Amino acid sequence: MNSVIFLTIVLLALSSYFFGRKKAFAIRSSNTRLTALPKFYGYYLSIWCAAPAFIIFALWSIFEPTVVKYIVLQSFSDQGLLEGELNLIFEKTKSLSRGQFSGEITTALQAAADKYASLRSTASASKAVIVLCLLIASIAYAYNRLSKNTRTREPVEIFLQWLFFFASLAAILTTVGIVFSLLFQTIEFFKIIPFFDYLFGMHWYPAKAFVRDASEALDPSMYSDTFGAVPVFAGTFFIAFIAMCVAIPIGLLSGIYLAEYASKKFRQFAKPIVEILAGIPTVVYGFFAALTVGPFLKDIGTAVGLDVSAESALAAGAVMGVMIIPFVSSLSDDVINSVPQNLRDGSYAMGATKSETIKRVIFPAALPGIVGAILLAVSRAIGETMIVVMASGLAANLTFNPLESTSTITAQIVVILIGDQQFEDPKTQAAFALGLTLFVVTLILNVIALSIVKKYREKYD
Repeated sequence: MNSVIFLTIVLLALSSYFFGRKKAFAIRSSNTRLTALPKFYGYYLSIWCAAPAFIIFALWSIFEPTVVKYIVLQSFSDQGLLEGELNLIFEKTKSLSRGQFSGEITTALQAAADKYASLRSTASASKAVIVLCLLIASIAYAYNRLSKNTRTREPVEIFLQWLFFFASLAAILTTVGIVFSLLFQTIEFFKIIPFFDYLFGMHWYPAKAFVRDASEALDPSMYSDTFGAVPVFAGTFFIAFIAMCVAIPIGLLSGIYLAEYASKKFRQFAKPIVEILAGIPTVVYGFFAALTVGPFLKDIGTAVGLDVSAESALAAGAVMGVMIIPFVSSLSDDVINSVPQNLRDGSYAMGATKSETIKRVIFPAALPGIVGAILLAVSRAIGETMIVVMASGLAANLTFNPLESTSTITAQIVVILIGDQQFEDPKTQAAFALGLTLFVVTLILNVIALSIVKKYREKYD
């Protein structure tokens, strides 16, 4: 039913646009001066058709499950059941109403299922009727306004302005919500685990934090020498460093070549081929690192007498660097191409060679954009998960030997949150502490990069 209502609104909105334009042409044919271009008449009618109906449809769809759940569980609320037990009853009720429940069916459960099915049917029918009536009313109102040849451009622009505002607000609120969801669980984690033990501890072994009851979970002595995050931090930055050692030189040099040396014909097919690397799923890179690069490095190490782990930091970092090459290469190419041609011409006029022009004129002028590209690549490397999980192992070893296995923050978050979790357990809350730490590190990198960009932009603008 929801999809039918949604498609109805969309189709009527599209039809209203063309009908509004047709009405504008009709008004103009009667030697009446239009207040805006004909397209704004179409936009005006289409917005009035879609916006009120979409708002009611969205609000109804959001609050309907909560209201239905509240009404269905009212008959069980006086039995002194816990929230978790009520949620379980509601899930059984939904399964029974869909014919998917295979457990014991009691009289109360059957009554709740019948009530749930009746409420859903009534709610769906009511939503369809209300949305349809609103569509008819809003189209009639907007058409009456068009018939009077009222101004249409200003209302359309005001609507778009508010639409852009709410889109920006949604992005900001999403970020704030993510931060607070991490922050609350992190605070609970640090109530049990001392902050400095987490930040400067040398051993990370969450599996050791096994508790049998709630009293043990609140005992800090149970987690001594367990949540020291230094090995995780070291592994994250070490693998990211290896990745950047691969991505920055290759990506930057290929970007310079494509922008300054390559012919147009070569650039037309070379750049898309390089950018394909960014579209390959990370799990494919993980397979490649685990099944090809890791064993290959191990065989080479064995041949020269080195002890190389099959899951090494070098394998994960090298493959991650290959994955990040397009971020540096493509963005650097675009930035270098955006440098004004008169800077090149002035350098050549002074007798500089092409390489001297690139080193002393183009590269400094493009440096803010190149720094931004490198920052994006670093953030991508720090936040990568699948390659590390599949190719570098899950043990958080404090090592800077690229031939040994290590782990990263993202890999440990995956390990911690696998399976059924109790969110009051410090072992689970440690994942949120790692996530917040990763967020803060990325924020610091952004601030540093923005300061560098601002400094050089002022110098070369």
